[in-house]
Amino acid sequence: MDATAIGNGALHSNGAGADTKGKPIKCKAAVAHGPGEALVMEEVEVAPPARMEVPLKVLFTSICHTDLSAWKGENELQRKFPRILGHEAAGVVESVGEGVEDLAPGDHVVPIFTGECGACTYCESSKSNLCKTYRVNPFKSTMVTDGGTRFTMIDRSSGARNPVYHFLNTSTFAEYTVIDSACAVKINPKAPLEKMSLLSCGVSTGVGAAWNTANVSKGSTVAIFGLGAIGLAVAEGARLRGASRIIGVDINPEKFSKGAYFSHVYISAVPFFTFFFL
Repeated sequence: MDATAIGNGALHSNGAGADTKGKPIKCKAAVAHGPGEALVMEEVEVAPPARMEVPLKVLFTSICHTDLSAWKGENELQRKFPRILGHEAAGVVESVGEGVEDLAPGDHVVPIFTGECGACTYCESSKSNLCKTYRVNPFKSTMVTDGGTRFTMIDRSSGARNPVYHFLNTSTFAEYTVIDSACAVKINPKAPLEKMSLLSCGVSTGVGAAWNTANVSKGSTVAIFGLGAIGLAVAEGARLRGASRIIGVDINPEKFSKGAYFSHVYISAVPFFTFFFL
């Protein structure tokens, strides 16, 4: 994944605020109308949240290779269009749906595609956090609550109201989105949102791979193949776990040079940080 944070400039706020509670919000979104077709800036209507859902004002979003795969419709099950892609973002809670108690309007949050209900067998297990209800599903295109969508687009010629489908529980290529409260992580309001958006996927995936999957221990030697955002996050996760040597490998000269810079600036505390360009 190569992640780049994009500020809500082209997607500038339409002035929605506290008076939007319980009301639909009209905003701009980058809509994918078909596999491989250019995204189109469209006006969409975002429905009020259902129970345990949260409308989110998206201030920054990032682009991930997973978005590209879904946009291309590489798997037939992914070809649910029109659709709003995007799953890495940071923003502010606009309002809260019925039953939401741990979030409030104005909270800074990072939306995540792997939410946790906190009550299923998997959430209660110490071995996994892959929730039965909110586990990542790249083929899912509707909300968990009722199987519907929260986005509507009005056909200019017929006036018909057509659903616009979701992506990875998030759909962040929009000024506003609606997510399950289980997919929203509250963060410190002092944290820079343009950087926090990368925590939605790339950074957490890489650090999690080092901590949870590989379970890197102090003194380990770690080899990383691929020095994109996830690979560099793996390196940081390995450093935090006390790895004594980290080896990075890539065939892309641009990623290789960025990886070398990253190692010099951020991971210089590791005695042996080696990079190989193939």
